[in-house]
Amino acid sequence: MLQELYMKGFKSFASPVTLDLSGSDITAIVGPNGSGKSNIVDAIRWVMGEQSPSALRGSKMADVIFSGSENRSAREKAEVSIKLDNSSGQLPLEEESVVLSRRVDRDGSSNYFMDDDRCRLKDIRDLLDDTGLNQEAYSVVGQNRVEAIINSSPKNLREMFEEAAGISRHRRRKEEAERRLERTRQDLQRGWTIS
Repeated sequence: MLQELYMKGFKSFASPVTLDLSGSDITAIVGPNGSGKSNIVDAIRWVMGEQSPSALRGSKMADVIFSGSENRSAREKAEVSIKLDNSSGQLPLEEESVVLSRRVDRDGSSNYFMDDDRCRLKDIRDLLDDTGLNQEAYSVVGQNRVEAIINSSPKNLREMFEEAAGISRHRRRKEEAERRLERTRQDLQRGWTIS
């Protein structure tokens, strides 16, 4: 499903880099320490909506922007795009492929795009629900997460299995509906006690 990854100004990738990931169902990224393997995994998680800078090994979101080196100046923004193959119709779109992008500036402002149209994080999360591709995806596993998955609590393992089975979207929708219902109940009770 993941066909292509594009990074520009993201962490150690100062210049534009495009990785073709369409060759196989499983992709392994290998290389020496410091070559950017973890940054590739971070880029995929980030473009799919990761909100925690610490999960991306930073203290603030602007830390994902290339900070400069001896030979290169710092960048003012970072951009990551992923191209997803939708020929199987797994995504609720008619297009054969979709490109999701995220950009962040030094001031920390972040924007999301779906096929170059600006969108919300919620739109991306809704699109990726139950596909196995999201910022907590079991299908994108960095070397530091393998042990964490093996040692996961039963609750976390259940969430991974629900995502794989395609029922996590319904659980989230149910929780959201229950929260709205509770807020409505509280509003009604306040209205009755005031009158």
